[in-house]
Amino acid sequence: MARPVWSGALSLGLVTVPVELYPAVADHTIHFHQFERGTSDRIRNRRVNERTGDEVTQDEIVKGYDVGGGDHVLVEPDELDEIAPERSRRIDIEQFVELDEIDPWFFDKTYWLKPAKEDFAKAYGLLLRAMDRSEKAGVAKFVLRGKEYLAAVRAGEDVMVLNTLHFVADLRKPKDVMGKLPDLPKPRPKELDMALALVDEMTAPWKPEDYRDEYSKRVEELIKAKEAGKEIAHEEEPAPSADVVDLFEALSRSVKSRKSGGKQPKKKAAKKPDLSELPKADLDKLAREQGVKGRSKMTRAELEKALKAS
Repeated sequence: MARPVWSGALSLGLVTVPVELYPAVADHTIHFHQFERGTSDRIRNRRVNERTGDEVTQDEIVKGYDVGGGDHVLVEPDELDEIAPERSRRIDIEQFVELDEIDPWFFDKTYWLKPAKEDFAKAYGLLLRAMDRSEKAGVAKFVLRGKEYLAAVRAGEDVMVLNTLHFVADLRKPKDVMGKLPDLPKPRPKELDMALALVDEMTAPWKPEDYRDEYSKRVEELIKAKEAGKEIAHEEEPAPSADVVDLFEALSRSVKSRKSGGKQPKKKAAKKPDLSELPKADLDKLAREQGVKGRSKMTRAELEKALKAS
């Protein structure tokens, strides 16, 4: 079992629940060491004084902020520690917002929040249920590893989810990154209709399990093959597609390709279940999947009616 990366308390008004924070995402990046080609000699990074060429230990290093003209303001590590955010052990929810009001642009990392002990399960469960029924996210700030974070706390599947958020000052506007954007000509109606038809033809239910990191898989296969002294079969690059000057023609070909099985044919819609035969737990699950608002407050009859209307 993973170890918590933070422990403290979740606070909502006068209600305080001791909690632990766990990473919800694992890094599956394949990491390599560096070697000099033709040898088994490791290459390592060293901190070197660029004037003398001498290696410098960590305790002899201070930070320097470039103020321009080759000048720097030097800052000692102790000086940074003195002004660092206090090591608060609390996640204080300051307000609640509709979750869909938070643009995905703001989301950073995802964590799970669990009660620190079984003794706090009742208070934790109460807050979890309240968040689930309100369908809102609590906005909070907390300190992790000496840095202050903005966060959204929301209800997940039987557990609270904490997403760290970017501050507005961290977000870059498109024009600040790319400069002037091109003027976008208004599309012809038939081009827009065909583009919408292509989007419709390619629309399917969101199934995240269908998407995998194929590159990492190929890297693993490469490593295993080289370890066994085998040759690697390289995939041939796809043939370049014929140039299509007319945008409408390109969209038309794309739609026809989808309909004729250029990729996987569109599956027939599954027969809808008889809602009257399903237990309320299954109706709740269907309502969650279909994004029915206020589902947790509904009676069985209200859930059936909302699902039939969705």
